[in-house]
Amino acid sequence: MRFLKLKEVMEKTALSRSAIYRKMNEDQFPQSISLGDRAVAWVESEVDEWMEEVLVARTL
Repeated sequence: MRFLKLKEVMEKTALSRSAIYRKMNEDQFPQSISLGDRAVAWVESEVDEWMEEVLVARTL
C-alpha cells in the first residue's frame, strides 16, 4: 500500500487541485486521509480504482 501526495495525484489523474477537491465533495473521487497537521494523502489503490471506473464508464 502506498500513499500519494496531492502533486502525485494531480500528475497521475491529470486533474487540477480544485477538480480533485470538487469531486471529493461530490463523492466522485476517493477521500484523502489525514497524515497529521496540514498533511493529507490518498491511497494509491483507491485512486487507481477510480481511474479504472472512469475508463469503464467511458465504454458504456
